[in-house]
Amino acid sequence: MVPDRLKVRQSRILLDSLDVMTDIGFHEFEVGNPQRLLVTVEIWLEDVAPPADDDHGSAWNYDFLRSEVVRIAQERRYNLQETLVHAIFDRVAASRGVKALRVRSVKPDIYPDAAGVGVEIASYSGRSPE
Repeated sequence: MVPDRLKVRQSRILLDSLDVMTDIGFHEFEVGNPQRLLVTVEIWLEDVAPPADDDHGSAWNYDFLRSEVVRIAQERRYNLQETLVHAIFDRVAASRGVKALRVRSVKPDIYPDAAGVGVEIASYSGRSPE
């Protein structure tokens, strides 16, 4: 029924700008003073079809994704956003059904003249996976 030119070719799960407090930074004034981070996780799925049974047990668990990001961000202190982003990336990449992945963190409260400063890594080059 759907024309071939309009068929779904990618399916993505998005956790957008999750607000997390974490002990991060290498400056003396940052150590021991949790900062706000906005964490975004984009997961491209291997299977582009929706669960045939419309059952939550067959879908990606958003609660799990959110709780894992929070757990990783709060389980230890980090000197660098790069370290934290890689830890989140590694955990999500190990999950079933992940075709491609991008993780970003932003410190929104650092510079008054910028929306934020952050780090982004992805399992592909370019704007999106092929």
